[in-house]
Amino acid sequence: MTIEHFSITVKGMKPSLAFYTAALAPLGLKPTLGDGKNWQMFGDRYHAQFGISPGKPTSKIHFAFRARSRSAVDKFHKAALKAGGKDNGAPGLRDYSPNYYAAFVIDPNGHNVEAVSFASPKPRSKKR
Repeated sequence: MTIEHFSITVKGMKPSLAFYTAALAPLGLKPTLGDGKNWQMFGDRYHAQFGISPGKPTSKIHFAFRARSRSAVDKFHKAALKAGGKDNGAPGLRDYSPNYYAAFVIDPNGHNVEAVSFASPKPRSKKR
């Protein structure tokens, strides 16, 4: 199954827009479509994938964004914390499957947001 895009309801657009703009930048996602007040989509230059809109969140949810590298997961976690997220699992390997490297944060609305990479670590170059 492939998800085309999804959106969530947030209790405050301003803090949520700031949080997701900062946290998703290391994953290559930026604000694309929307006015930032009534709705906002995030994506790359070709496709909007995730959106937020104001309202009353009905429940806390969990969702994960695919990262291209372990470094991007690390940067996501750092950016999300700096933008007001709460740590819910530092970057590291998980036992869910081989090479499952992930980090978790709680966003300003209480949602559990994950960045995950399945990339193998880069081999260290040998000094000669």
